[in-house]
Amino acid sequence: MEEFKIPTKVFSGNDSLTWLQNITNKKVLMVCDAFLPGTPTLDRIKKNIEGKNEVTIFSDVKPDPPLENIMAGVKVFNKVQPNVVIGIGGGSAIDTGKAVRFFGEKLNKYTIDLFVAVPTTSGTGSEVTQHSVLTDTEHHKKAPIMEDNIIPDVALLDPQLVMTAPKSVSAFSGLDVLTHSLESLVAQDSNTITDALAEKAASVILHNLVECYRHGDNEAARKVVHEASCAAGMAFANAGLGIAHSIAHQLGANFHVPHGLACAMMLPHVVLYNASKSEYALHKYAEAFKKSGLVSNSMSDRIAVKRLAAQIQHMMIEMDCPQNLKAFGIDPAEATKMIDVIVDGAKKDGTFPGNPVVPSDEDLAALYKQVIK
Repeated sequence: MEEFKIPTKVFSGNDSLTWLQNITNKKVLMVCDAFLPGTPTLDRIKKNIEGKNEVTIFSDVKPDPPLENIMAGVKVFNKVQPNVVIGIGGGSAIDTGKAVRFFGEKLNKYTIDLFVAVPTTSGTGSEVTQHSVLTDTEHHKKAPIMEDNIIPDVALLDPQLVMTAPKSVSAFSGLDVLTHSLESLVAQDSNTITDALAEKAASVILHNLVECYRHGDNEAARKVVHEASCAAGMAFANAGLGIAHSIAHQLGANFHVPHGLACAMMLPHVVLYNASKSEYALHKYAEAFKKSGLVSNSMSDRIAVKRLAAQIQHMMIEMDCPQNLKAFGIDPAEATKMIDVIVDGAKKDGTFPGNPVVPSDEDLAALYKQVIK
């Protein structure tokens, strides 16, 4: 029996923040990126809930959220005892909010009334998923929480919140959306519904991401990319992911490569690998790329997939993204020493079982070596 669920209510548009005015007489814990307090972005959000609620802000959020920062947030949760938690920011901020909520509820033995996610980047899809990806800095590995009870109740997608994102953030987070799309498309639990979301999200990114990178104030392009991020989140929350994410998580934990960039480094190689091992994956990748209109419907699947991998790399070049660890600043000799650690970590990663092909250790090592250079 296949299952598909979207428990999150999603509101999109430049007036979506007004939904927050429905929250009254609550103790609200806002978890946001460290740079947001004092900015017009946070002021726009706060004006919709202040005055009618008791609001506390926790902003000690770091990229790839370390467990120690989560515990700092839990201390605030314990003190405030909130009814409502609002996660505001990129994926790390929303994941921090979800994790603080998860541990806070367990320690205090009660359930909050509402969790609202307000993404300020178009990337992780965390506003609609059951994932919160944390980092165990002591052991250099990811420590994900995967629980249905941390799925946000409401997601507010305001394109104006992403228009001031730095160019690199727009590029990396958007490439994360493309990775979510293409991995969920061929994942073990994919179905017709997740395919529809994944194909559309992939097409939107292929057509609009570079435009968002070049012209960040293009609100129409920002809006569709923001919605594509959410759609891809819905797709992978139901279908699963694969080894581009499994290996990317190791690149983040061991070399501090930003998550979206790590995914983008791996994606073209994983697409070609899966397509070479599985006719099913080959056809699904090719069909999605053909539907985007960027290649002819008469093109053979194998050539279409090669063009897709090349298109991903071309987009990275257009957005000034390093395509391998050496270009990112990692010594290839040091990266080569880590092969066994990367392979072992990838196999243990929660995204590994979703891949359409079960890779050998040698396959994983070969894929990793492709991005060492």
